Amino acid sequence: MPAVSKGDGMRGLAVFISDIRNCKSKEAEIKRINKELANIRSKFKGDKALDGYSKKKYVCKLLFIFLLGHDIDFGHMEAVNLLSSNKYTEKQIGYLFISVLVNSNSELIRLINNAIKNDLSSRNPTFMCLALHCIANVGSREMAEAFAGEIPRILVAGDTMDSVKQSAALCLLRLYKASPDLVLMGEWTSRVVHLLNDQHMGVVTAAISLITCLSSKNPDEFKTCVSLAVSRLSRIVSSASTDLQDYTYYFVPAPWLSCKLLRLLQCYPPPEDGAVKGRLVECLETILNKAQEPPKSKKVQHSNAKNAILFEAISLIIHYDSEPNLLVRACNQLGQFLQHRETNLRYLALESMCTLASSEFSHEAVKTHIETVINALKTERDVSVRQRAADLLYAMCDRSNAKQIVAEMLSYLETADYSIREEMVLKVAILAEKYAVDYSWYVDTILNLIRIAGDYVSEEVWYRVIQIVINRDDVQGYAAKTVFEALQAPACHENMVKVGGYILGEFGNLIAGDPRSSPLVQFNLLHSKFHLCSVPTRALLLSAYIKFINLFPETKATIQEVLRSDSQIRNSDVELQQRAVEYLKLSSIASTDVLATVLEEMPPFPERESSILAKLKKKKGPGAVTVELEDGKERGELNGGGDRGGDAAIAASNASTPSPSADLLGLRSTAPVSGTTPSAGSLLVDVFSEAGPSATSAGVNDDGFLSSAPPTVASEDPAPPLPESDELLNKFVCKNNGVLFENQLLQIGIKSEYRQNLGRMYLFYGNKTSVQFVSFNTTVSCPGELQSQLNVQTKTVEPLVEGGAQVQQVINIECLTDFIDAPLLNIKFRYGGALQNISLKLPVTINKFFQPTEMAAADFFQRWKQLSQPQQEAQKIFKASHGMDTEVLKAKLLGLGTALLENVDPNPENYVCAGVIQTKAQQVGCLLRLEPNAQAQMYRLTLRSSKDTVSQRVCDLLAEQF
Repeated sequence: MPAVSKGDGMRGLAVFISDIRNCKSKEAEIKRINKELANIRSKFKGDKALDGYSKKKYVCKLLFIFLLGHDIDFGHMEAVNLLSSNKYTEKQIGYLFISVLVNSNSELIRLINNAIKNDLSSRNPTFMCLALHCIANVGSREMAEAFAGEIPRILVAGDTMDSVKQSAALCLLRLYKASPDLVLMGEWTSRVVHLLNDQHMGVVTAAISLITCLSSKNPDEFKTCVSLAVSRLSRIVSSASTDLQDYTYYFVPAPWLSCKLLRLLQCYPPPEDGAVKGRLVECLETILNKAQEPPKSKKVQHSNAKNAILFEAISLIIHYDSEPNLLVRACNQLGQFLQHRETNLRYLALESMCTLASSEFSHEAVKTHIETVINALKTERDVSVRQRAADLLYAMCDRSNAKQIVAEMLSYLETADYSIREEMVLKVAILAEKYAVDYSWYVDTILNLIRIAGDYVSEEVWYRVIQIVINRDDVQGYAAKTVFEALQAPACHENMVKVGGYILGEFGNLIAGDPRSSPLVQFNLLHSKFHLCSVPTRALLLSAYIKFINLFPETKATIQEVLRSDSQIRNSDVELQQRAVEYLKLSSIASTDVLATVLEEMPPFPERESSILAKLKKKKGPGAVTVELEDGKERGELNGGGDRGGDAAIAASNASTPSPSADLLGLRSTAPVSGTTPSAGSLLVDVFSEAGPSATSAGVNDDGFLSSAPPTVASEDPAPPLPESDELLNKFVCKNNGVLFENQLLQIGIKSEYRQNLGRMYLFYGNKTSVQFVSFNTTVSCPGELQSQLNVQTKTVEPLVEGGAQVQQVINIECLTDFIDAPLLNIKFRYGGALQNISLKLPVTINKFFQPTEMAAADFFQRWKQLSQPQQEAQKIFKASHGMDTEVLKAKLLGLGTALLENVDPNPENYVCAGVIQTKAQQVGCLLRLEPNAQAQMYRLTLRSSKDTVSQRVCDLLAEQF
C-alpha cells in the first residue's frame, strides 16, 4: 500500500490514518481508535498549553474518527479556539469541525457566532468566505437570527470582493430556505436585483439563484428583475463562444447562467413593456434557431449544454402561452427529438409535448405526431418513456382521434408493464367517457377494459359505467345484452361479475324476451360465478337475486331455494348470512306491491365530478391532469351524474363501501347517498362503521380544503364552554372516533383523520327527539392566539334537523404552528321554541399532527442527549388513574401518534416513542419515555422536544391518559 500523503505536514494524522487502514478487523480498529481518543483527551486536559498546530492535528483526528462512525463528545472547545487563529489552515479545520459536529443547540453557539462576526468584519476575503461557508453549512435558525441582517450588507457592499459576494449570495439563499421569516430583504431588494448587472459572471450566477428563490415567494418585490434578466440573457445568447471565454462550456456560452435566467423568467407573466417583450422573443427565437444549427462538437457535453438551454426556453414559451409562432416552432423542435437516439431526449420531448398539447395554439401541431407517439408506446424499451408516451396520447386526445387513441391504448394494455397499468386503465376510462358520442362504444370500451385488465380496474371505473348506464335510457338495453354476452366467457373477471350483477339486476327485463337470455338463463349464468367470487361480490349478487324476484316472479322458487340453502343462511360471513335471511323473509312475506316499492329501479344520479378523474388527479398530482370533463349540457347528457353510481351499486347491494378514513385528505369525491332516515336508537351507526361519512364533497378543492364555504359566523354570543369540555377533549387525545357529547336532545359523533399538518374531521349531529330542530347553526372559532396557529374551515349544515335524523358537517384543519388551546364548537338551535346554546372544545390537539418516526436504539439515545437543555424537557410523576395493563398502555401510546420503539430502553418495562410534529412553519421532533412502577402504581413520564412549549403540552395531555 502506498504511503499516506502527509498533507500540510501533519505527520501524526497521516500515521493514524495509515494505522486505521491497516487494521485487520473491526475490533482492532476500535482498539486503535480508543487508544488515540485517550491520548487526545490527555493532551487536551494536560497543564501544558497546546500550540495551534497540535490543536489542529488532534481536531483533525477527532473529525476523522467521527467520519468513521464513532461518537465524539469532546474537543469542541479546542475547535472553537482554532477559529481565533490567524493561520488559514488552523481556522479552516476549526470551521470544518464546527460545520460537521456542532449542532444548533450547543452551548458553544454564542462563542462560535462571536468568532464568525470577527471574521466577517475582518475584511480578509479568505476568512470571510470560511465564515460564510460555516453559516451556510450549519444553517440553523440561531445562525439566521444572528447574521440575516449582516450578510445582505456584505453582498451589496461596493468594496466586497467578487468571491465573497458569491459566497454571501449562496449563504443568504441557504438561510432563506431554512428560516424565510428571518431573512427580510427590505431596503436591500433593489441592490440585490442589480447584481444581475454585475461584471463578474460568477457573482451573477450566484445572485440569480438567490433572486429566483426570493421571487417565487415575493414576486411583486422583485419584479424589476425581469428587464435585467432579459437584458443579461440577450447579451449571452447573442454572444459568440469566444466573447465569454472563461464561462464557455464546450462552445456554449454560460449554459448554467442561461438556464437560471430562463427559470427566473418563469416566475413572472410575459413582460408588459413592448421593448422588453420583443427582446425576449428575439432571444427565444435565437435559441430555437441555434438548435437547428449543426453541432460545433461531437462531445456529449456540448449537446447536453445546448439542449439544457433549449428545453428551459421551451418551458418558458409554454409558461407564457401567448406566442403562437413560438409554440408551434417549439412543438416542431420537440417532434424532431421524438426519434432521437438519446433516450433522455425522447423522454424530455414527450414530457414537454404533454404540456404543449393543452395550449390552444399548439394542440393541432402536437396531433401531427400521433403516429410517432403510438410507435413509441409500442416499441420503446424504457418503461418511463412508454409512460410519457401514454401521457401524451391522453393529452392530445380530442373528438377527431379519440377512437384511434383509445383503441391503441387498449391494445397496448394487454402487454403493458404492471407499474403503469392502473394509470392506463384510468386514462382509457376517462377518454372513453369524455369523447363518447355513441354510448354503445363507451359500454363496449369499458367492458373490454375490464376483460383485458380487470385486476387494475378500480371500483371508480365500474361505478362510473353503472352511473352512465342508469342515467341513459337509450343504452340500458344494449348494456344488459353486452354484459350478458361477456359473462358467458369461461374465465370472467370478478369486476365483470359485479357490473353484470348490477346491470342485469336493474335492466335484465329488457333482454328477457329472447329465449337465449330468459330470466332463468340470466340467473343461472350469474349464479355459476357465485362460488368463485369474494364476499363483497357475493353480497352484490344476492341483492341482484332479490331484484330478479321483483322483475321475474317465475324465478322466485329457484332463488328462494338458493337463499334457503345452508351455504347461505348458515354462512360463516355475517354479512352474507344476514342478507340471505332478510331477502328470503322479504320475498316470502311482502306483497307484490311492497316488493316493487322496496326494490324499484335506482333513480338517475346527480351531476358531480367524475370520481375516475379525481382518482387520476390524486395519482398524478392536481396539476398533471390535462383532460377535464366538459361542463354544461354535453356533460349532463353524457354522464347525468358524477359519483353516485358506485355508491348506489353499494347501496343496492348493501355491501360495505371503502372507508373514507383511508382518504380523508385526498381527492375522492364519492359520497354515499343516504337512504332511510336513521332511527334515534342508531344515530351514530355510520360513525363507527366502515361506510363512514355520507356527505358530498362538492365544494372541496384539490388540496382537500373547502373552496367556497367560509367559517360560519354566529349571530349571537356563544355560550361559554361546558364545564366538562376539558374532560371530553381528553377522551380523544389517543383516539379519533367516538361520541363527543350527548344529552337528552342531541348526540354529537366525531370521526377524523390527520396527515402531516392537515386534518379532516366529520361531525355528526343526531336529533334524539321526535321534534324538529329549527334554526340549527354551528360555529367553529379559534380564540386568541389560536387564530394564527390553526387554519380551520367549515362547511355549513342544514338549518332544519328532523326528529330522529342526523346531519353531518365537514371541518378541514391546517396546523400552521404549535398550539395549546383547542378550537371552540358552538351549536345553537331551537327546540320547542326554546333556544339551545351549547359550546364544546373540539378535540384538536397538537399530538394529532404527529408523524411516527422509527429509530434504532443508538440513534434514539444520541438524539435524547442532544435534547438536553432544561427547557427542552418536560417531566411528570403521577399516580396511575387506571389499571397498568401492558396492551392498553401500548395502544394509548400508538394512539398518541408516535412510533412505539421496541427493544430500545435497557429496562424492558419502560416504553419509548419517537415522532415528528408536522406544522406548516416547522417540524418539531419529540422523544418520549414512560417509566411505570407497578408496585407503587406510579408513572414517570419524560418528554423531550426541540421546542419547549411542545414538550410541556404533550406531557400534560398524555399524563391525563394513564
